[in-house]
Amino acid sequence: MAEVMLRGNPIHTVADLPEVGSQAPEFSLTKTDLSDVHLSDLKGKRVILNIFPSIDTAVCATSVRKFNEEAGRLENTEVLCVSLDLPFAHNRFCGAEGLDRVSAVSELRNRDFGNDYGVRLLDGPLAGLLSRAVIVLDVNGKVLYTEQVPDIGQEPDYQSAIDALS
Repeated sequence: MAEVMLRGNPIHTVADLPEVGSQAPEFSLTKTDLSDVHLSDLKGKRVILNIFPSIDTAVCATSVRKFNEEAGRLENTEVLCVSLDLPFAHNRFCGAEGLDRVSAVSELRNRDFGNDYGVRLLDGPLAGLLSRAVIVLDVNGKVLYTEQVPDIGQEPDYQSAIDALS
């Protein structure tokens, strides 16, 4: 279990993030076109998982914009922006912002991701949503980098996540 902060108050996740060097758990997430994407579909590509509570908050939206900008410079890399938001909300936001280099995905049909990756919030006003975290995977789904952002209102360390791909 990890402890993160929200407006100065501690809240907890279901578990710690997967360990660097471990095999990432398989997942099934729903894309904006309502098709599903699985980790196994991405074998052979590097993956950045940008995980956050909701696309409808300022810091979450900023992280999607920033990773969209960076994704254009990353070869053989898929950036998945993961939250519990409905695919329709992801589609609305990305469409309005012109964000087309990231894949916005939802736990719509399968809620295992938050538990398997240790990012489901257990308590506090955002209980049930996902914490703000970044996980970077190599082409075989091995964990290269993790960041559990210590305060939900804080942006992740984009550069460290990108550097992990080097």
